[in-house]
Amino acid sequence: QVQLVESGGGLVQAGGSLRLSCAASGRTFSSYAMGWFRQAPGKQRELVAAISSGGSTYYADSVKGRFTISRDNAKNTVYLQIDSLKPEDTAKYYCAARPGVVVIIATQYDYWGQGTQVTVSS
Repeated sequence: QVQLVESGGGLVQAGGSLRLSCAASGRTFSSYAMGWFRQAPGKQRELVAAISSGGSTYYADSVKGRFTISRDNAKNTVYLQIDSLKPEDTAKYYCAARPGVVVIIATQYDYWGQGTQVTVSS
């Protein structure tokens, strides 16, 4: 069982930056693929970034060059650095975990946090 707790969201002006954190419980964190999803009102949950147990990364086209995912296995934590924020980045951001490889489909992630709200003002 893995429990995930996100933090770091907030209200920020366009062009600003945020660093989201996701703290995980459990001894097997290092073996999990981790993903950051976001969901805006009325829209589907989408994967924005993911990182494999080996450190390989995936980014959605809409965030490439602005978002950076990283993990610290010693701290059981995955991070999402968000730079050059845009109003369209406004959403609730969720951390998710699954054993095995990175996948882009939300339903294939086994564990989810409660989410952290990111709001970008123009």
